[in-house]
Amino acid sequence: MFENYFRKDIAWGGKTLTLETGKVARQADGAVMARLGDTIVLCTVVGARSVKPGQDFFPLTVNYQEKAFAAGKIPGGFFKREGRPSESETLISRLIDRPIRPLFPEGFRNEVQVIATVLSHDMENNPDIVAMVGCSAALTLSGIPFFGPVGAARVGLIEGAYVLNPTLEQMKTSKLDLVLAGTAEGVLMVESEAQELSEDDMLGAVNFGHQGFQPVIEGIIELAERAAKEPWDLPEESAETVALKAKLAELGRVSIAEAYKETQKLVRYGKVGEAKKAILAQLSEDEAAQAKGLLKELEADVVRNAILDTGIRIDGRDTRTVRPIVAEVGVLPRAHGSALFTRGETQALCVATLGTGQDEQIIDQLAGEYRENFMLHYNFPPYSVNETGRMGSPGRREIGHGKLAWRAIRPLLPEKSTFPYTMRVVSEITESNGSSSMATVCGTSLSLMDAGVPLKRPCAGIAMGLIKEEKGFAVLSDILGDEDHLGDMDFKVAGTEEGITSLQMDIKITSITPEIMRIALEQAKGGRLHILGEMAKGLTGARTDVASNAPKITIINVPKDKIREVIGTGGKVIRDIVETTGTKIDIEDDGTIKIASTSPEATQAAIDRIRGITAEPEVGQIYNGTVVKTADFGAFVNFLGAKDGLVHISELANERVSKTTDIVKQGDKVKVKVLGFDDRGKVKLSMRVVDQASGADITEQVGARRPREGGEGGDAGERGEREPRGERRERRPRRDHAAD
Repeated sequence: MFENYFRKDIAWGGKTLTLETGKVARQADGAVMARLGDTIVLCTVVGARSVKPGQDFFPLTVNYQEKAFAAGKIPGGFFKREGRPSESETLISRLIDRPIRPLFPEGFRNEVQVIATVLSHDMENNPDIVAMVGCSAALTLSGIPFFGPVGAARVGLIEGAYVLNPTLEQMKTSKLDLVLAGTAEGVLMVESEAQELSEDDMLGAVNFGHQGFQPVIEGIIELAERAAKEPWDLPEESAETVALKAKLAELGRVSIAEAYKETQKLVRYGKVGEAKKAILAQLSEDEAAQAKGLLKELEADVVRNAILDTGIRIDGRDTRTVRPIVAEVGVLPRAHGSALFTRGETQALCVATLGTGQDEQIIDQLAGEYRENFMLHYNFPPYSVNETGRMGSPGRREIGHGKLAWRAIRPLLPEKSTFPYTMRVVSEITESNGSSSMATVCGTSLSLMDAGVPLKRPCAGIAMGLIKEEKGFAVLSDILGDEDHLGDMDFKVAGTEEGITSLQMDIKITSITPEIMRIALEQAKGGRLHILGEMAKGLTGARTDVASNAPKITIINVPKDKIREVIGTGGKVIRDIVETTGTKIDIEDDGTIKIASTSPEATQAAIDRIRGITAEPEVGQIYNGTVVKTADFGAFVNFLGAKDGLVHISELANERVSKTTDIVKQGDKVKVKVLGFDDRGKVKLSMRVVDQASGADITEQVGARRPREGGEGGDAGERGEREPRGERRERRPRRDHAAD
């Protein structure tokens, strides 16, 4: 039945990667079932056969989706079905998109949709790499113009050695999480998080990964030789287009070059717009309609060649200079921590908020549920680039940029056991002209330190660019927005003075050489150290304490067998403590209790309540208590939290007491000393040996306890005015046993 079924098994890193086609989703242009272990991803590709009228860009869409059944789960929520993409799904969609987008031919405008669906997850092999490889194979088989295939891999660093595609368990001990993709010739995309690794270590990991996925590329090519569909015709540039390009260069090269000498962004945009308008005015209506897209190519040619020829960039800098930086902290008086980081015409307002364990984000993924205590949210409002636009939920770009900054900062955070706060940073991009994500890294580092978060070291980020032509190349430090759009590389490096914590690279050309990457890393290090120096003018390290309006978290520990008592039936006890003290309390299974409040008095009150519940009375110790009940024979006193003890009437005062209520009443605050325990373990207390004003022990002053009237049976206050046993026995009527 499956006449066109083909399968390719690839030995890869000690495992077998299987690619199957022709059995599932046969109506798609390309469909591959990729399998590594028991992780299976279905990857499909469909391309439109015609271009929509007026289409002047390449509409590529990549959707990665995880099905709950892949891990034997039923989705949560009311509807019990998969909903909008999670943050993880969005980020993996970007991982797939970034390396394949540059490999479609220039001028190709047909809509293409790539869908990767996780069908099975073995909790060992991460499905993101499997999805990237499967989508590459599906595109290669589809016949759609694509200069692939692409390989992908994850690289870890465990015990000083690089590991190819480490398992989820191995990643827990890895100092590096690096995902890369590329062709046989070079690397196209890198995304990573690292524990302050050196430039050499990072470059070594990239080279190791590139060599590691070569068997995958060879396997896809072998599969394509048997199963690929007939290739589509490549788009060809017409003679009219070639002639129009030459005409545009003749009419506008000089005026566009002159406009790009303006160093201020908005003024420059205005001059470039006027130059384009003047050029279009000299064309026919048909030529003008076609020229709008070609003018962008002319701009790129002018800017790129000017940089290569002169070494001077759009804003007048050389290739290594970083724009002027101003770092300010404490700009928002009521925030727990805040920073305004300005670099040239890029500005990020970063605000840190500290919370408790109750504020942690619950992440539900196929591999399991976990709690995250550090969140970084990046927002890019349209006013930051002098535009109007829709305001709504974050898009893929905002999620991706926020995650990049999150990866850069996370390795530097203190251990949860020493700093038990939940941390949230919001980065509002108030101005943008290049690398707002790296401004977010710098601003986040400053705002966290301003909030009193003891980062290991300050962290800074810088974005590098590349201009590469046949006559040479130039690596650019701290790129502008135009240099990003018109250049060949977006290479972002973040880290401390000790090493790199995050690296992201996207290439718009087919590949770059290891030599170019080495130069970019070295140049980025110099820029990063310069930025750290400028940041130090605002704040050199974390403040010694958290902000006064931030919750102060105090950690205490109680025996594990006492946790139930602290919580109470149905949470009654802990809720009462929270409500009466106004604190937030988190209780962990190991007996760790975190108490959060802005009031030291409230914190101490909660601690006293908890200690009272969990502590055991000590003989000879004096405690504060409350009379909860009176009886003829004494008073019951609540002390040490929820514990009760009896103050016998003979221990209420040094003089003879006729009635308990002559000395104490219900609700009275008293001081008591623990005398011991009775045969049933009940606590015996005394008030008479404690100075009720000062709480001092006055046992020595009182002396030995006087004999109680009525002997061992207690005095009249407990059992009434009792007669001697003999007299009572004489008065008791005899029972006539015979009558029975």
